[in-house]
Amino acid sequence: MILFSLGSIAEKLIDMLEGKDMTTKEALISLFEKNRGFFISGEYIAQNLGVSRTAVWKAVKKLQKEGYDITAITNRGYCLSKDTDILSVEGIKEHMSDYYREKANIEVFRTVDSTNNICRIRANEGVSSGYIAIASSQSSGRGRRGRTFYSPADTGVYVSFLLTPENIHGAEIAKVTTISAVAVCKAIEKLTDKKPQIKWVNDVFVDGRKVCGILSEASYDLEDGKLDCVVVGIGINLYPPRNGFPEALSDVAGSILETPGQISRNHLVAEVLTGFADLYLHDNGLEYVEEYRKRSFVIGKDIDVVTPKSTRRARALAINDDCSLQVRYEDGQEEALISGEISIRVSE
Repeated sequence: MILFSLGSIAEKLIDMLEGKDMTTKEALISLFEKNRGFFISGEYIAQNLGVSRTAVWKAVKKLQKEGYDITAITNRGYCLSKDTDILSVEGIKEHMSDYYREKANIEVFRTVDSTNNICRIRANEGVSSGYIAIASSQSSGRGRRGRTFYSPADTGVYVSFLLTPENIHGAEIAKVTTISAVAVCKAIEKLTDKKPQIKWVNDVFVDGRKVCGILSEASYDLEDGKLDCVVVGIGINLYPPRNGFPEALSDVAGSILETPGQISRNHLVAEVLTGFADLYLHDNGLEYVEEYRKRSFVIGKDIDVVTPKSTRRARALAINDDCSLQVRYEDGQEEALISGEISIRVSE
């Protein structure tokens, strides 16, 4: 006689049901995203997804617990509010073309330590180039020069994508940073009436305040020095944090919009990803450089060129075709900066 543990059978049944429910939930999110603001009958949903109406009800309850604003009315069905702004793979792909929707390898997290870290972990696991990690918040977001990147929940988006050697060479790291800045600007311009500008090399400003930072990190093989991968991280402040920015950031940090609900974070992410892919994969010339130049607000400005050892005053002259910043120091010497940090010097 074979004896079965009632507890183990129950656990297996729960696992099976939860696995089915997750599939139902994901499909339901996609259906709701396509019909935002409109009621869909439970019967239609059940037939469309090939599940029972009970399974639909359970999936809706789970979504409501996760924060989705779904109204349920007898004889009318279910309706996802237009104001719901929760990041999801389905919500992002809803705003992509069929071409990118099918190819995009996206993973969405509620919170992570760093989306750049997630990409590096996935690279070590053998995930291919083009993987995208997205989070609603980060506990240990990183900025340039070892700084932290403030990443509060639900008011911003934190996106990192993985590029591997078959798609990128070491000399192109500056290019992906530049293209990322342009993609963010174009997304903001498409979805709002704002006019974003770029501070060389990787900061996007709106109305004089920084709303986006970009960090590109390269990993090399210690034995042969070859490039293993590049991870590009983009942090965007869409709305002001609920409790405001920390005092250390209050003088420079800002948000694209002041009032939540004007655009969805899913739509913003989709536009940034699509804009990057369009420029990186399909631009055979220097279109991205021209797009970058016309949004730069440092050309012709007096700046401080900051290095670990010194700070030198200079005049920003031009953005070169390789995206370097041409500067002239006070002694007349000129240099093309390929990386580093600058600050705009306020005239006295």
